[in-house]
Amino acid sequence: MNETELTRLLTRATEEIRPTRPAAAGWERAGRVRRARRAAAAAAVAVVLVGGGTTALLHRSGPPPAAPPRPAVTSAPNAPVVQRPPERLGEAGDPLGRLGDRVGAALSARPVSRALALYQPVDPATGEAGTVRVLGDDGIVRELDVVTLAPTRDAGGNEATALKPGSLSPDGRTAAFAQTGEVVVVDLTDVGVRRYPLAGYLEHVVWAGDRLIVGDNDTAYELDRRTGATRKLAVDPWTLVVPEPDRSGDLLTVGGWSGDGGLAVRRFPAAGGTADRRPVTTGQLPPGYRLDEVYGRGWQRGDRIGQAGWTTTASGAGTSSGGEGVAVLDARTGAVTRLLDLGREGRAKGCCAVYGWTADGELLFRYDAGLARWRPETGAVDRVADNVPGSLSIAAR
Repeated sequence: MNETELTRLLTRATEEIRPTRPAAAGWERAGRVRRARRAAAAAAVAVVLVGGGTTALLHRSGPPPAAPPRPAVTSAPNAPVVQRPPERLGEAGDPLGRLGDRVGAALSARPVSRALALYQPVDPATGEAGTVRVLGDDGIVRELDVVTLAPTRDAGGNEATALKPGSLSPDGRTAAFAQTGEVVVVDLTDVGVRRYPLAGYLEHVVWAGDRLIVGDNDTAYELDRRTGATRKLAVDPWTLVVPEPDRSGDLLTVGGWSGDGGLAVRRFPAAGGTADRRPVTTGQLPPGYRLDEVYGRGWQRGDRIGQAGWTTTASGAGTSSGGEGVAVLDARTGAVTRLLDLGREGRAKGCCAVYGWTADGELLFRYDAGLARWRPETGAVDRVADNVPGSLSIAAR
């Protein structure tokens, strides 16, 4: 049995399990690392390593490779609204391709001027999370050795990795980690560590420009890093969209379930007041296509939101639900304007979370235990990094 067949066997064992609660009740509620999910994750990681372990051992060293010239990409008016990745992705030649490199230094000995990304690998045998790593803009991977982080947990003892998609600040200079009873903030440029006491089982951190938003099970707080004071926000910490750094006033959420008409984009004015609610609509998609639920963080860029989710798709045999997809939503209207259909064959449930936008208007998303980028205007999909199972956080680009 080859790698592909084994991956499909593992996937089919779980793919018919549909989420029993709407996404407003919890991206990470459904995605916490319970013991059963840890076992499944460890098995999936093991499959990746069986097929690609030899390659993973061949780590590179030295300065990062020069990125190839990037051609100017313009919008293609005839690009389909629903798009699919090619069977074999081209290599992007991106600096993030070094995420899986061997650790080359300790952060305490060699601070970064700017981090491109944070990565917390998962042990293939046990599913346990390893130490957080820092990929600097010089291409060297450092170990985050200046603080010991525990997994986040809820009152029931369910655990998840300390590294969250929103942990790295947009400028790549600061990292924040939710911990039980406190928030830990690390200056990656001078390795300073500051701890902010905050009662509760904290699980979320999201940067809104230079503002830091922290969440527990049902409450979001804005933390003043100068004084340590906090104030409650009216947003749901599970469905909060990571704002564009230059648009950190109003806050957006995407959550709900299309089955009860609840899937919606909500805008919470910075000045306070009632949130504006826009139901997510799929009238711009071909008949039979729908975005049913969402998972992972949504990411804002201008008036667009990049969001992973579960889909219903159409084919000659009719419609099929439970597929994986990445969608672009209009933050003003709630309309789905583009959909990358990733299907369901060979994919784990909740496989393909989004990690942000590039400066060129591409969406970075999880793909086959690695990282890929999708350009909605053209349908181009390229591979960015291979074999980086675990948690990621990527700086704004």
